[in-house]
Amino acid sequence: MEPTIQEFFHDFRQELMAGAEANKSFQLSEFVEAVANELTDTGFIEGFEFCHFRAQRGLRVDGYWFNDEGSLDLFIADFDCREELLSLTKTEVDSAFKRVSNFFEASKEKNLYLDLEDTAPEYGLARQIKERGRLIRKVNFYLLSERALSGRLQALEDNEIAEVPASYHIWDISRLQRQYSSRGHKEALDINFPDDFGTNISCLPAHLGSETYQSYLIVIPATVLSSLYEKYGARLLEQNVRCFLQARGNVNKGIRNTILNEPQMFFAYNNGITATAQEVETRKTEAGLELVSIKDLQIVNGGQTTASLFHTNRKDKASLEGIFVQMKLSVIDSDESESVVPRISEYANTQNKVNAADFFSNHPFHIRMEEFSRRIWAPAQQGAQRETKWFYERARGQYADAQSKFTPGEKKKFQAEHPKPQMFAKTDLAKFENVWDENPRYVNLGAQKNFAQYAKRIGKEWEKTAEGFNELYFKRVVSRAILFRKTEKLVSAQPWYNGGYRANVVAYTLALLGLYCSQKDKALNFMKIWDLQSISYEVEIAIEITAKLVHDDITAPPDGISNVTEWCKKEGCWLRIKEKVIELDKILPDAFKVSLVDKDLILEEKKSAKKVQKIDDGIEAQRKVMEITGPKWRSLLEQCDQRGVLTPKEAGILQIAAQIPRKIPSEKQCAVLVEVLEKAEQEGIVVNS
Repeated sequence: MEPTIQEFFHDFRQELMAGAEANKSFQLSEFVEAVANELTDTGFIEGFEFCHFRAQRGLRVDGYWFNDEGSLDLFIADFDCREELLSLTKTEVDSAFKRVSNFFEASKEKNLYLDLEDTAPEYGLARQIKERGRLIRKVNFYLLSERALSGRLQALEDNEIAEVPASYHIWDISRLQRQYSSRGHKEALDINFPDDFGTNISCLPAHLGSETYQSYLIVIPATVLSSLYEKYGARLLEQNVRCFLQARGNVNKGIRNTILNEPQMFFAYNNGITATAQEVETRKTEAGLELVSIKDLQIVNGGQTTASLFHTNRKDKASLEGIFVQMKLSVIDSDESESVVPRISEYANTQNKVNAADFFSNHPFHIRMEEFSRRIWAPAQQGAQRETKWFYERARGQYADAQSKFTPGEKKKFQAEHPKPQMFAKTDLAKFENVWDENPRYVNLGAQKNFAQYAKRIGKEWEKTAEGFNELYFKRVVSRAILFRKTEKLVSAQPWYNGGYRANVVAYTLALLGLYCSQKDKALNFMKIWDLQSISYEVEIAIEITAKLVHDDITAPPDGISNVTEWCKKEGCWLRIKEKVIELDKILPDAFKVSLVDKDLILEEKKSAKKVQKIDDGIEAQRKVMEITGPKWRSLLEQCDQRGVLTPKEAGILQIAAQIPRKIPSEKQCAVLVEVLEKAEQEGIVVNS
């Protein structure tokens, strides 16, 4: 049963207070970051930097993000630790947006930064707004409220502030509840073509009476596609494609050249786009069938085409009139979208293979991490009586979904076994790992871009040696999570910490410590962290010392760079911090140095864990093979033979499988048979056990 808005408010508030206490942070920052993380994960925004500033003269801001599209997102919070759910009126909405737009205007037009302390985060933001000036083509204002919006108001009319187009977005507690409770945790993107563009779109049905799903072939004007991208940005792109684009440049040179030099040939040269929707409304006209509206449009292939049309139109002032794009639209029921949409995306992207750059939530890596997280008990923390588990959220909303049908008693037991602070998602995993592989800059680029970089690397490593991702790897991930989150708390508690740049300090602190250990042919004892479910006093002191060194370095960016968070995204920042490793060696205590373990020992542990995983993989392959009867293997052999998809070796091993249980395939043969099953599935041949 769906919780009421009152129940949601109560639960959200309790989690907020617990999170603020656990992270040693203010409730305001915990609230703003919780909502911003939700918006980032679901594609509404690209990233978020906390920056709280308020002045007597009606100026306020609570966060921001400069994105690659030339847009600036500015956030303001309506939050006062309220114990009861209250209403938010239009007057209060107008007042909040006025304060944050005043901040933008004062920064851009009135040199606000000159009145600010130059070490404060708001100084960097105000100065960067001033320096970017006309390069800011749009400003998006976000109001994040713990109250429920009264009436039907969901947004305000677009406007212009300091000669920059401005749009307004309200995220109150009601909208947040809908977002949390919606399947897959993503608010549907609905488009009505007559209302939004003054026209219907011609289409051709391509499902030919199929009962499984509907599909349409559409010729969509490039002007419409570009406008959709301008309005919705990355939210228009299915998550896998969004990550893929994050890992590469936005503009494809070939597409750009065609738009500029041969626009009349665009339809002939371009492969078009593939999209999905939950529902469509069509209308028969004298000219044929027309598409009126789409519910939950997602582009699953063609992100490069879409982004390139938009950027070439904006940056090169190229006209998109007369350019058309082919679109294949599949209507997928929401219940099946989690399994079907990623497959459409994967198969449609054979030209620019996406799986290495994104890797879907149903990639074997994530499934294996999920399996470990459900099975492996973490040692009881000091003073605790019971062991717990670290819950890996392979797909959004799994933690909440797992409890949705529980009784209160069962829910309490689940939460005791899987405490909320021990839940982590794919983007968290990427953050914990990337800081240790000399990639702290990526962590500062925002959750999606950081995940894209991690996915590219791990995708390749999985292809090379999947058994490297084993129980030891999972335990090390958890140890790094413990270390990362403890570092956040330690930084917040330092006397030099003034409320800004924590994320930047944490990323570079752990990266610098990792580099120091590596240069000494040593490593942190991650297995000790796993056993303790905490870090030792020696490691705490080392983190505090390193964090101070990092903080002092990043808050003094080179001449010409005014914004610390933007400096932390640049390769030059990491190159300069790396030089501090010699200074770090002089100030780290001997007790910390002695606590480090030899790299050879770590390599030996990894080698042993790989062997165990190889055995586990072999057992799993045998289990899968033995679940299928001999006659069904015989049927599979015949179907594959008809299509000519088997190698002679595979056909020979299938002959053996067809004799189960009289003959039993070996472990190596079972591994081949599992590969044959995957190959058969790609051919549309499904074998039920």
